[in-house]
Amino acid sequence: DPALRDLVELRTVSVRFMVGLEDLSNRDDAVILLVREFVAQNNTSQIKHVIQILSQEFALSQHPHSRKGGLIGLAACSIALGKDSGLYLKELIEPVLTCFNDADSRLRYYACEALYNIVKVARGSVLPHFNVLFDGLSKLAADPDPNVKSGSELLDRLLKDIVTESNQFDLVGFIPLLRERIYSNNQYARQFIISWILVLESVPDINLLDYLPEILDGLFQILGDNSKEIRKMCEVALGEFLKEIKKNPSSVKFAEMANILVIHCQAADDLIQLTAMCWMREFIQLAGRVMLPYSSGILTAVLPCLSYDDRKKNIKEVANVCNQSLMKLVIPEDDEMDEAKQSMTLLAEPTPEESVSNPEAASSGSLDASGDSNFSNSSVFTVTSSERIQVTLNLDGIVQVLDCHLHDTSIGMMTRIAVLKWLYHLYIKTPRKMFRHTDSLFPILLRTLSDESDEVILKDLEVLAEIASSPAGQTEGHGPSDGSDARPSPVELHVPARASQLSSSGTKGLECSPSTPTMNSYFYKFMINLLKRFSSERKLLETRGAFIIRQLCLLLNAENIFHSMADILLREEDLKFASTMVHTLNTILLTSSELFQLRNQLKDLKTPESRNLFCCLYRSWCHNPVTTVSLCFLTQNYKHAYDLIQKFGDLEVTVDFLTEVDKLVQLIECPIFTYLRLQLLDVKNNPYLIKALYGLLMLLPQSSAFQLLSHRLQCVPNPELMQTTGGSSASSSSQEDEGFGLLA
Repeated sequence: DPALRDLVELRTVSVRFMVGLEDLSNRDDAVILLVREFVAQNNTSQIKHVIQILSQEFALSQHPHSRKGGLIGLAACSIALGKDSGLYLKELIEPVLTCFNDADSRLRYYACEALYNIVKVARGSVLPHFNVLFDGLSKLAADPDPNVKSGSELLDRLLKDIVTESNQFDLVGFIPLLRERIYSNNQYARQFIISWILVLESVPDINLLDYLPEILDGLFQILGDNSKEIRKMCEVALGEFLKEIKKNPSSVKFAEMANILVIHCQAADDLIQLTAMCWMREFIQLAGRVMLPYSSGILTAVLPCLSYDDRKKNIKEVANVCNQSLMKLVIPEDDEMDEAKQSMTLLAEPTPEESVSNPEAASSGSLDASGDSNFSNSSVFTVTSSERIQVTLNLDGIVQVLDCHLHDTSIGMMTRIAVLKWLYHLYIKTPRKMFRHTDSLFPILLRTLSDESDEVILKDLEVLAEIASSPAGQTEGHGPSDGSDARPSPVELHVPARASQLSSSGTKGLECSPSTPTMNSYFYKFMINLLKRFSSERKLLETRGAFIIRQLCLLLNAENIFHSMADILLREEDLKFASTMVHTLNTILLTSSELFQLRNQLKDLKTPESRNLFCCLYRSWCHNPVTTVSLCFLTQNYKHAYDLIQKFGDLEVTVDFLTEVDKLVQLIECPIFTYLRLQLLDVKNNPYLIKALYGLLMLLPQSSAFQLLSHRLQCVPNPELMQTTGGSSASSSSQEDEGFGLLA
């Protein structure tokens, strides 16, 4: 019986292996001859029987010597099968892979050698079994025995050559295994994984970029490995991916990787953070508004980096580019959509404003950490006309992040400035929606006025000025939430004509509206709360009060500021604070170049508006006697100034009082009061001016200010010498009567 004869021959082979024939080549020859005979007979059942015996009775035996013989026999069987080995690969490979886990390192080496021979014969036929081979190799890559590791490297190179040559690699089936193995913490396993990613990237027929979201997180984790060699390999791999992204942005799944980058942009490892930040920069510039839904996360990662010192200069520079590019993605159209259904549709060809903030991008894959990268307009991410991408601006999330950073006292100055720039930008681009958050932002913006940095205060004032002047602040329902502050001001705020012209054009034309003197319902609330802050923080008033008010006069309408503050101070219960505040405002009024126009307006009192302003200021200025006199000097109400000085005799003359008189004398010698000093020449028409100045002189003790004013009055000419022919000039008393008729 032929079958019986074959079985006897198989058993004979088994006996020869079991008795321990030492000549290994004879073992190979015996199997090869037997299998080749079966191949010639096309006897597949007997071939499988041989493989089964070699697997079950030898390769998987409990005896190490038998396992070694079984491995050699399986390799020999594969050699004998030749090109037909592909039909039996499952049976050949599985027992060998099982031996990869053997406790004996020599057996693991023989298993590696056996699999090498099997794969070398089968070549492309092994690709359907690639996952199990890769899984086994990934374990051997971390083997502690150097011989085993060396053998696995030979097998690894062979397998890479096969994959590179083939166009039948099952990438879809491989990705889940790669995603699992990429999180290994073993250095050798990581090196093995990265080497395979580099190989797969180099194969033209394999598009690994489509599956980058699956492995990107793992790649960034490997980038933090302690081994410099592994970190360098991972850098190269990420650089190659970034090159591909720049070449083919239309096929990149930006949205699926955005949050991964956000996480690693906050990494403690500098290399990971820099690399992730460079990727984020490219993503924002290439994908444009596709990144908007992730703005809050991006800002969480980017903003703290803006305050890094020179030790992390590269990260800081890239983070700054990310921040600027992201800010430019917010457009006025974002304010026109209903918040509940907010979405934007990218058309086939984005407009220049919608595309990329910097039309340059690097064609190389290097991670350039110095500012904007260079790329051509053709590389900008676009979508076909049939594709539409829904983009949502998560304004609530952005404001929450900005608010959180403002509340964090530990953040650096540059971060605070960036936060305030963002708030200002959002109030410009999306004022209607931003005013829904104003009540929650208002307190922290006021507290930020106490910041140590002048730059921070300037940006903070810009935001507050925009809130106080934006027409969107007049929208019904967006008024101040504090009932005590929400009452309408009894003071009629002056709005110049150009503001009314701007108001008809809507919010789009008001991008520079801090200089627009339109006052909304938040303006008066701002003035009230600013004075409250000065009252509670006297140090702030002393050190920054003048600076803050002067800047506000530049950003808003100076007349409105003084008008409203004077009205509020009129009802101030803390008289000492009212006196101090009036003195501060008066000093600003008399000395600041920003208020030149307002001083000229008050000096002449020619218009009803100027007289109305004088009356308002006068009532509050009465909190401080000396400032009241100086206001009269400014407005040329000299008779009233003299009358007030006469009343000073009834007051308690304190050191503070005399100090203020001393300062007033110094002011009289300043260029602001040049016109007053020139009027001393006209003794006949300005008798009360001279009397008022002599009155101040009599109040002063013998001091430098006394000497200064005394010398000035000595220069007043003799009236007889100043007689001129012709009609005399109009007396200033008529102007005084006109001005103080209003007070009556």
